[in-house]
Amino acid sequence: MTQQSLLQFVIEQHEKLLTQVVQHLGLTFLSLFLAIIVGVPLGILISRKRKLSSPILGFAGILQTIPSIALLGFMIPAFGIGATPAIVALLIYALLPIIRNTFTGISGVNSSVIEAAKAMGMSRKQLLFKVELPLAMPVIIAGVRTAAVINVGVATLASFVAAGGLGEFIFGGISLNNTNMILAGAIPAALLAILLDQTIALLQRSGYQFLNKLKYIIPAILIGVGITYLLTSVSESKLKAGFTPEFMGRQDGDIGLRSVYGLNVNPKVVNDAVMYKAAYEGELDLISGYSTDGRIKAFDLYVLEDDQKIFPPYFAAPIIKTKTLVKFPELEATLNLLSGKFNDSIMTDLNYRSDYLNQTPEKIAKDFLIKTQLYKNPRKENSGTIRIGSKIFGEQYILTEIYKMLIEGYTNYKVETKTGLGGTKICFDALMNDSIDFYPEYTGTGLLVLLKPTEQSIKNVSQNADKTYKFVDSEFRKQYGIQWLKPLGFNNSYALMMRKKQADELSIKSISDLKKYLDSK
Repeated sequence: MTQQSLLQFVIEQHEKLLTQVVQHLGLTFLSLFLAIIVGVPLGILISRKRKLSSPILGFAGILQTIPSIALLGFMIPAFGIGATPAIVALLIYALLPIIRNTFTGISGVNSSVIEAAKAMGMSRKQLLFKVELPLAMPVIIAGVRTAAVINVGVATLASFVAAGGLGEFIFGGISLNNTNMILAGAIPAALLAILLDQTIALLQRSGYQFLNKLKYIIPAILIGVGITYLLTSVSESKLKAGFTPEFMGRQDGDIGLRSVYGLNVNPKVVNDAVMYKAAYEGELDLISGYSTDGRIKAFDLYVLEDDQKIFPPYFAAPIIKTKTLVKFPELEATLNLLSGKFNDSIMTDLNYRSDYLNQTPEKIAKDFLIKTQLYKNPRKENSGTIRIGSKIFGEQYILTEIYKMLIEGYTNYKVETKTGLGGTKICFDALMNDSIDFYPEYTGTGLLVLLKPTEQSIKNVSQNADKTYKFVDSEFRKQYGIQWLKPLGFNNSYALMMRKKQADELSIKSISDLKKYLDSK
C-alpha cells in the first residue's frame, strides 16, 4: 500500500483537526482566564500580607510539581470526566507563574512612587489600580505568558479524560504507530503555543491603558470560545459513548464499526484507565474495552457479541529479534514454558486481582507461577541482562513480572523491566532500536497496526487464530527479523461493552442489536 503523506492525512482529517484545535483553545483560554481571576487577587493579597507569601507560593509550587496525568486522575472522583476536570487541572498548573509574577511585580514598585501617590491623597484602591498594577503589568503579563504556554502543552493530556483537544491525535498516533497522526496533533499544539505567546507579548507591549480597554472584549472572546468548545464536545448519539484513542483509529475499532455495522455513536475519546469506571458510574453508556479485562467483572459490564466479526484474534505472545535469541540461547525455551498456561478466564482473573483487588503485579505473578508449578527462586549467577518492555496497562505489567521471575528462576540471566512504555509504537520502536529485548504483543495488533496489510490479506487471515499467528510470525521474520514465540493461550481482543443492567433493559446482546436500537430512536 502507498504510504500516506502528512499533507494527505491533514486534508483527509481536516474537520476533526479543526474541532480538536477549537477544543484545545477552549480548554487553554477558559483555564487561563480562571487562573487570572484566582491568581492575580492572590498575588495582590500576599503583596499586602507578606507573611502569607511563603505558604501560598509554596503550596502553588507543590501543585505545580504533581505529574499532569496524576493530577487529572485526582480530578476525576470530584468532577467526573469531560471538560471540567481538565479545566480545573489546567487552572492549577497556571496558578504559580501568575501568583508569583503578580506578587513580584507589585513588590517591585519603587517605594518613592508609592509614597508620592499617598502624599497626593490616593486611597488604597486608587493606589492599586492607578499606580501599582500599571507599573507591575509587564511582570504580570510575563507570568500570564508562561502560564499560557504551559497550558497549551498540558492540555494535550485532556484527551485522557474525554475533554478533547489535540492530544486525541497525539496519543492515538502513538498507539497506532502512525507518525502522521502524531505530527498532526503535535505541530498545531506547538504553533498554538507560539501564537499565544506572541499575541500576549503584543498586548504586553501595547501598555496598560490599551489592556484596560480590552477588559470587556477579552471576556466576550473567552466566553465565545468556551461556548464553541462545548458545542464541539456534545455527542449527538442516544447513548454516551467513549472510545480510547487507539480504538478510534483502527479498522478493528471505530472505523470498522462505521464501515461494517454502519454504527456511528459520536464517541468521546477517553483513556482506558478511566473509561471502565465512567461506564460503571453512568457517565458513559458504551465503551471500547478488552475482552480479558478484570474490570468487566469488577464493574458488572456486559460484552456485546461481535456478530459480524470485525475484531480479529488477539492472542498474546512475546516478540523478540532472532539475533537476541542467538545471544541468549536459553531464553526461547524458558519463555515457551508459558505456552498454553493461560486461557481467557485465567487472564481475566489475574487482571481482576490487579484492577479491582489492587494486588501488585509481583504478587499476582508469583502466585500464578506457584499455582502452575513453574516458580523457582532466582539464581545468583549473572551471565547477561534481558530487558523486558511493556505497554501501559495492567495486563502487560503482570506478564512482564511473570516473564521476569521465570527468566531469573530458570536461567542465569538477570532482568531489567521497562514498563509503561505507552502504546504500540513506543514499544515496537524500542524493540527495533534495541532499547528492549522483547515485550508481549498481540497477534491482532501485529496484523493491523504494525504490518498494515491489504484488506484482502486481512480478510484471509483474520478469521482464524492460527492463520493470524502464522501470518504475523512469517511477515515479522521477513520484514523486521523478529519472531513471535509460542502464544500464551488467551485472546484479549477488542470488545464493545455496556453496563449489564442497561443492556438487559434495552435487550441489547450484540453490536447489531445496538445498531437497531439506535436506529429506532
